[in-house]
Amino acid sequence: MKRLQAAGSALVLTLMLGAAAAPAHAGEAVNLILNWTPTADHAPYYYAKAQGWYEKAGIDLTIETGKGSGVSAAKVGSGGSPFGVADLATMLVAKSKGADTVAVMSVYANTGQTFYWLKSYGVNGVKDFAGHKIGNPPGDASRVMWPAFAKAAGLAPDAVGFVNVGPTAKIAALKSHTVDIISDFYNEHDLKVIEFGPDLGYVNWKDIGLNPYGNSLIVNGAYLQKNPKVVEEFVRVTQKAFAACVADVAPCLKALLDQVSGLDQANQERQWERIKFLMTDEFTTTKSLGWIDGERMKKDYELVQTYLGMEKPFDVTTAFTTKMLDTSIKMDASKVKK
Repeated sequence: MKRLQAAGSALVLTLMLGAAAAPAHAGEAVNLILNWTPTADHAPYYYAKAQGWYEKAGIDLTIETGKGSGVSAAKVGSGGSPFGVADLATMLVAKSKGADTVAVMSVYANTGQTFYWLKSYGVNGVKDFAGHKIGNPPGDASRVMWPAFAKAAGLAPDAVGFVNVGPTAKIAALKSHTVDIISDFYNEHDLKVIEFGPDLGYVNWKDIGLNPYGNSLIVNGAYLQKNPKVVEEFVRVTQKAFAACVADVAPCLKALLDQVSGLDQANQERQWERIKFLMTDEFTTTKSLGWIDGERMKKDYELVQTYLGMEKPFDVTTAFTTKMLDTSIKMDASKVKK
């Protein structure tokens, strides 16, 4: 009898220990498709994952390398990935073509879209673009939105030719004169300054009057309707991560470099300084980090409609929401170098 009681007690103890070791519930499997290969602007996602913040929020996160904002917007819009990172103007284009997408958090409050060239190639400004070759991938946001840039700059849409160049091969393509101009994000500005020195020329899109929202966190609309709590948790963890990286980027870059090979730490540190500038505006510092302003979105919609046309016009208020944001988390402008 004593042996039976002992065996029973052991079985109960084993079951209790097993129950304690097992998670209360499996996390929601969530995929995030990036806009490009991972760099400093994606470090907060890797940091939050390494810290277990997504897991604690009940999210089992997979981060997928992207191939351009056009690709990520299309994949999220088709339901192939619940979350993605995409240039907002590019997302609006995709939405007009039927993509079911909603922006839930801005990352770049200012556009990061920039064209770079070498003066020695005979390009000294936008007026000299005609007849030259621009290198970027087919899904690159600046290629998708090129007609808008061309019209604002007084160029014909077919004034330039495009050459397919991978995101990591842009500098090499410009250096070898495979192309005359490349498009890239402003956060990688310093790398080009170091490489080309005074021969480098550039123009940020806002310099010609185009400043649409840049990279943003987007979600599939049907997924948002079905899983509002998961989306809210994802957005708030992501906000928390970006705020933590603004405060101290060192652990964030470590998390990124631990998972992504081939990145130079010094270059990523320089990138992050530029990213903080792109993240900062009157709304992200006063309303909430990641805030999307309704009036600005109307202007972005009008920009896309005017320069590209909407295949199927829609109410722009259906393209974004700020309801998932934690308004207690704000962008710290004091961390931005002047």
